[in-house]
This record gives sequence, structure tokens and C-alpha cells, in this order.
Amino acid sequence: MIMYETRYGKVTISNEFFAKLIGNAVSQCYGVAGMVAKGTQWWRTILTRKHYPDTGIQISGDINSVCVDLHITVIYGLNINAIADSIVGKVKYTVEDATGIIVDKVNVHIDGMKAE
Repeated sequence: MIMYETRYGKVTISNEFFAKLIGNAVSQCYGVAGMVAKGTQWWRTILTRKHYPDTGIQISGDINSVCVDLHITVIYGLNINAIADSIVGKVKYTVEDATGIIVDKVNVHIDGMKAE
């Protein structure tokens, strides 16, 4: 959770907001087959049998900058470097445009491949 104070009051941005914002941006990128649940997200997905847009996303940082870790599955046969570059650019633009907070680093972890 990121909190900061302005002259108008206190602003709080939750990690869930960041995760949903980033999840929607990543799902629109070409070559992404899906997100991979990690840790407690895996249990939530298994127990509820639902897909959540914040699955596979971890955010850390403060008001100055944030670091994003993504765990994804890509489509077999496509250039993984191009997919990762596309994701990094889309995530940086989306977060900075929506919140004004600089994205310091986006780590894209490819956890699997799927056939079209």
C-alpha cells in the first residue's frame, strides 16, 4: 500500500488496485497466454476456481518508485524478448499514466508456454 500526503489530504493506493491495473494491461499484450498464480494467489485460485486479474503480480515500493514482478505464460512460437519488451512498456505507461508514480523496474518471469 502506498500512502502520501498532498495539500488537499491523504492519498492511499492499495496493492490490489495496482495489481488489477497491471493485470488488465498485461492481458491486452500480444503473446500473453495467461498469468501464473504464485504463493497465496495459487491457493485462492484453486479453492475458488476463478481467474482473477491480479494473479501472478507482485508490487513493491513507495511513492517515489515501484517495482513490479509478473509471472506469465506465453504463446509457443513467438519471440519471448519482443513479448517481454511489449509488457514492460505497457506496464510502465499504464501505471505512470494512472497514478503518476514512476515504475523503476518490471521483472517478467516466463513460467510456461501454451500452444495456440
